[in-house]
Amino acid sequence: MRTSLSIELRDYSIDELIPVAKGEVEISLSDKCKAAVKSCRAYLDKRLDESDEAIYGINTGFGSLCDTVIEKNELQELQENLVKSHAAGSGPELQPEIVRLMMFLKILGLSKGYSGVRVELLERMIEMYNQDVLPVIYEQGSLGASGDLAPLAHLSLPLIGAGEVNRKGQKLPGGALEQQFGWKALVLESKEGIALLNGTQFMSAHGVFILQQFSHLFDKATQIAAISIEAFQARLNPFHPSLHKIRKQPGQEYISSKIRSFLKDSSMQKEEVPYVQDPYTFRCIPQVLGASHDVFEQAKSVVENELNSVTDNPTIFEDEDLILSGGNFHGQAIAMALDHLKLAIHELGSISERRVYKLISGQRGLPAFLVAKPGINSGFMIPQYTAASLVSRSKALCFPNSADTIDSSNGQEDHVSMGANSALSCNQVLDLVYQVIAIEYLSSCQAIEFRRPSKSSLVIEEMISDLRAEVPFLQKDDVMQGHMLKALSKIKA
Repeated sequence: MRTSLSIELRDYSIDELIPVAKGEVEISLSDKCKAAVKSCRAYLDKRLDESDEAIYGINTGFGSLCDTVIEKNELQELQENLVKSHAAGSGPELQPEIVRLMMFLKILGLSKGYSGVRVELLERMIEMYNQDVLPVIYEQGSLGASGDLAPLAHLSLPLIGAGEVNRKGQKLPGGALEQQFGWKALVLESKEGIALLNGTQFMSAHGVFILQQFSHLFDKATQIAAISIEAFQARLNPFHPSLHKIRKQPGQEYISSKIRSFLKDSSMQKEEVPYVQDPYTFRCIPQVLGASHDVFEQAKSVVENELNSVTDNPTIFEDEDLILSGGNFHGQAIAMALDHLKLAIHELGSISERRVYKLISGQRGLPAFLVAKPGINSGFMIPQYTAASLVSRSKALCFPNSADTIDSSNGQEDHVSMGANSALSCNQVLDLVYQVIAIEYLSSCQAIEFRRPSKSSLVIEEMISDLRAEVPFLQKDDVMQGHMLKALSKIKA
């Protein structure tokens, strides 16, 4: 059953938006938001009626055509032409969760009363969200400056009876919405087209989705690292709180504390082992994962600021009698945050694959490739190959997209953030690292069976039992991909 969410003049957290992405809420516009939107629109109409001044994007052309003044009787056509001409997306369609987030974030930004749109426009977008009528939007097309123009144009097309939508597995033309729902195509008024298209909602929606998914993966990856510590008979001395207190890195302290809590009741940690020191991939788990955790927290702050911001242009400040054309649509802040987050996610996979390599290497009493009769059996040899391949692909995606820029609009838009590509590649890295962590889960649980009858902590034994409900201990070679997929589904659950 859906819950209700009234859009208020306040800030929202990433956690509040997860049910929005899943379509689990029904949204509405609060009275205060309606009042702010109506007041701003009335101010803009009055300003246009009383003056012939050129105001960018309202009665002028766009981009390098900013000095071309448009007659008042052509302002509606100007806005409709903008939406149609900018709908030039390419590539795969966005997944429904991202589209729902984009719709909500666009409504949220416009509802703050700085954009000059009509309440009727927002109410139509809200109706579309509540009926799960999702515009067809494509991955490629945004440069992350002047906003996410092409994706937001595709989001806007159904409002004017164009484009396509998805609903309950069926694709419909935007022109069919009147017949299906009684929604007549809107005629966009001055400023409304550019208000819809300028903004960072594509980047922000991806940021919300990635951070939520990464938070879940991070918890699982830390637990699975603890299983590997047990399987490799690594020592807990490197996780002592005194070590991390003097380093003064909060993420490092957090991770060492989590590992200690996971292994607190482990009988394996009470057993004598002959190894004085462990490889970095075990010993430096707090330092590596801790750094990634700190980047996560910083990126979360940037994304939350962005999703609560007004990022269209021009912006209307009614109380100050100002209409300002600026650059709040430029995605540099979120592009750099997602580029950094991408590296932080990658490092979880990078260090995980190295632990898998150690586990299959025949060291510390474990059989080569984690199988009882290596030679006739290849065991876990090739899952490590796959992990290495995934990490290599992830490395290639870690180039910072925000370091790139290509002039557009005849040089008027001469520095772009490429934040949309940062978002897409970050999402790809996340998917790759999930698969790597699943391979470590499979491998570490296989390895720990060679330590029986010794037992780990309750938390770790529960994780092993959870996998064992789907994947048996492998006595001999078997088709590995199915087991890898089952491990992946367990850590995604």
